[in-house]
Amino acid sequence: MSEDRPARPSDVARAALEAARAASAARPRPTRRRIAGPRRTWTGPRPGADDPQPLGRLVDSLVDAQDWSERTRVGSVFGRWDALVGPEIAAHCTPQTLTEGELLVVAESTAWATQLRLLAPSILAKLRAGVGGDVVTRLRVVGPTAPSWKKGPRSVRGRGPRDTYG
Repeated sequence: MSEDRPARPSDVARAALEAARAASAARPRPTRRRIAGPRRTWTGPRPGADDPQPLGRLVDSLVDAQDWSERTRVGSVFGRWDALVGPEIAAHCTPQTLTEGELLVVAESTAWATQLRLLAPSILAKLRAGVGGDVVTRLRVVGPTAPSWKKGPRSVRGRGPRDTYG
């Protein structure tokens, strides 16, 4: 470097890098100690058991290890109802219970209940393809329930609210 010109930042950085390299070369190298035990081998192109895993793969292995597969398939009927039966059918009915292979579906109107009873074989086929054949074996479709006029713990049998109208 010349005396009449100020030092450039790149010259200062270069000098610092050379000093760090020289200090590193002068430092003694540590000796490697071998630890008794199995030697780590490379896992290859696929991830090993100790490598980071996607969350979905970890959940699947946990479900298999705990034998929760039947419960998850039953839960997927309710959780993925829109995707399994389609958005148009799912907009007009909801699954209520699944006991011993029988799925109870409540339709929003009696007309939709009739339509769903006619579509029951195709809905069952979609459910078998989506979650497995042994989860849902029968489909029971009911219409909406009428409102109850019973209020409170006591009621009298009879014609209902028409008795009070006059």
